[in-house]
Amino acid sequence: MKEIQAIKRFKRFLRVEKGLSPNSIYSYTYDLKKFNEFLISQNKNILAATQDDIQQFLKFEKNKKKNSTRTLARSLAAIRQFYNFISNNNEEIENPTEKIESPQIEKTLPDFLTESEINKLFNSISENDNYELRDKAIFELLYSSGLRITEAIELHYSDINFEEQYITITGKGNKERIVPIGTEAVRLLNKYIRESRKKIIGKRESEYLFISKKGSKLNRKSVWRLLKNYVTRTKINKNITPHTLRHSFATHLIENGADLRAVQELLGHTDISTTQVYTHLVKEKLQKIHKRYHPKG
Repeated sequence: MKEIQAIKRFKRFLRVEKGLSPNSIYSYTYDLKKFNEFLISQNKNILAATQDDIQQFLKFEKNKKKNSTRTLARSLAAIRQFYNFISNNNEEIENPTEKIESPQIEKTLPDFLTESEINKLFNSISENDNYELRDKAIFELLYSSGLRITEAIELHYSDINFEEQYITITGKGNKERIVPIGTEAVRLLNKYIRESRKKIIGKRESEYLFISKKGSKLNRKSVWRLLKNYVTRTKINKNITPHTLRHSFATHLIENGADLRAVQELLGHTDISTTQVYTHLVKEKLQKIHKRYHPKG
């Protein structure tokens, strides 16, 4: 079928020409698949869809599926990318998304851990157990350097410069960046490599830094599950994921006076507006100072 072939070509375009990560490609194609299934239920073809079809799909996702504005905006972005690709490669197909505006998303600060909560979390993880030492090393790296979980699990030993205390990261779109790592992260990584990794991997071989019990690369779901287990030890009442450690990294930098552009560079954000979600922390801090010290605060 032509529509299936078009989606496959789009997927290949995202991988080869756009250089997107497997997770990003999955997100795009997942949203596109939902849209295609909606059209099929309406006896319509994705290659002949109209502006009204797309708006009806978004309305269905909002009212029937109860999806958030952020999810709707992401779905529309995937659909828009698809039709940009298709219309650029086929003059007979017009882009039906051209006049559709993206839903306005209110930017809110993602959940993060306070410095005391960070200490409580790390203090709950033992360094005497091979697997807990591995987990503590990867969590410290996420917090110390603000890595995305995918970036951390893709690390090779050769990506780390222990002497200069930085790592080389290949992030979204295969963009490379240099990220400093803290002294505590260096200590834990050295200890994990020296004491635990050899015992976990045994006689097996792997180019990846963080290894599972099976000797393969740790996956995202495993790290997610492990972190959840450690959080239950602390009784911290927050919905914490590996990405929470990245948000905590950025939040604590901003709170302590870091320049927004520097934080953008460290996080690997292409657009400064993505980083600006953290600026309300600065405003909040200034308001507290004004209220405390100004005679009419």
